[in-house]
Amino acid sequence: MQLFLLSGLSGAGKSVALKVLEDSGFYCVDNLPAEILTRLTDYLLSAGYDKMAVSIDVRSANSVQRLPDILLQLMQKDMAVHLLFLDAKTDTLVKRFSETRRMHPLSDGVRTLTECVLKERELLAEISSIGHHIDTSELKTSALSTWIKQFIQLDRARMTLLFESFGFKHGIPLDADFVFDVRCLPNPYYSVELRPLTGKDAPVIEFLDNSAETQEMFGDIQQFVERWLPHFIADSRSYLTVAIGCTGGQHRSVYISEKLSQHFQAQQQVLLRHRELA
Repeated sequence: MQLFLLSGLSGAGKSVALKVLEDSGFYCVDNLPAEILTRLTDYLLSAGYDKMAVSIDVRSANSVQRLPDILLQLMQKDMAVHLLFLDAKTDTLVKRFSETRRMHPLSDGVRTLTECVLKERELLAEISSIGHHIDTSELKTSALSTWIKQFIQLDRARMTLLFESFGFKHGIPLDADFVFDVRCLPNPYYSVELRPLTGKDAPVIEFLDNSAETQEMFGDIQQFVERWLPHFIADSRSYLTVAIGCTGGQHRSVYISEKLSQHFQAQQQVLLRHRELA
């Protein structure tokens, strides 16, 4: 059985992700107490199901903190278990709850909304460290759906190397393992002809191809990843996210991320995301 566990912060997009999984043929269960998970998987296996997705979060109260131990038990049964953790910046989550006028699951009439989000982040800290992260702070629903579809198509037996471009003016992605700042490179934004284009367009690519500093920066990042990637693979990491940031996330970071993806995809399982272009 393929078991996709979905967790994360309230308001980060778990309902959207669960809908994508359902549309992809998974038997989906929302808000399942963690201690019931083993019994449910045993039942569905005996009933002939081979694809299951379960959402478990703080709505399950204290049982959610037992999830890491339960995951280990399931993996020992040779079950393909994958954890996807959706996150977002605290101020983004507060804004979403305020706009929809929904109650936070940890609201008790005493905590403020911000305090509820911070408490939830604390309760889920251990789970967030073992799953594949997606930061939904700056994502539209359509982009999140696309990223979920890419995630479920990955070969789980191989490590996934993810390159993500972003703009510093919109904040650093919460899901990044490494962050490289390429704002020091020549900026196509200051060219009237190049400004409306992106790092995927031929004129911008030519501009940056001809920049010695850009090629040197690319080479340094490439060598860094190549040097340390084997250590992460040896540590049984399933995912490694390398974020490349420029000012707006439109030109330089996109160009560098594209080049890194092209270089590594011959040797690794690679995902490529452009947050500000999503």
